[in-house]
Amino acid sequence: MTDYLGAHRLFYDAVETGDVDLMASLWVDDADTSCVHPGALPLRGTAQVLRSWTVLMANVGYIQFFLTDVEVTTFPRGDAEPTTAVITCTENILSGEGLSSAEAFAGGKAVCTSILVKEPGGWKFWSRHASPIAELHIDDEDS
Repeated sequence: MTDYLGAHRLFYDAVETGDVDLMASLWVDDADTSCVHPGALPLRGTAQVLRSWTVLMANVGYIQFFLTDVEVTTFPRGDAEPTTAVITCTENILSGEGLSSAEAFAGGKAVCTSILVKEPGGWKFWSRHASPIAELHIDDEDS
């Protein structure tokens, strides 16, 4: 893995394809790693984080992510080689899970912050936090 954006994209590839081995290769192995799934409590430790992704991927038939508003900040700043990357984005999610027919799809949005660190083997996830974005529907008749 050559760069933090490549590792970030591989994360979504792992979820979309249900690749548990790829997902495991993307996380730092440490008791302090963390992950917060939308609407859930924080998970701590690589084993607990990976278990949650394994369960999620096993229970989702079709899912695809379209990332927008991707922003990256690296540390240290300046001329030094970065060792930490903070990536924020909007996840536009297309899913076919739990719907009435195989041809039906549902959509959703989440805002996500991922912290990746540079390890000897490449960039790896240290922390990830995703929160759902509420879709507000305004009724024109009430205006």
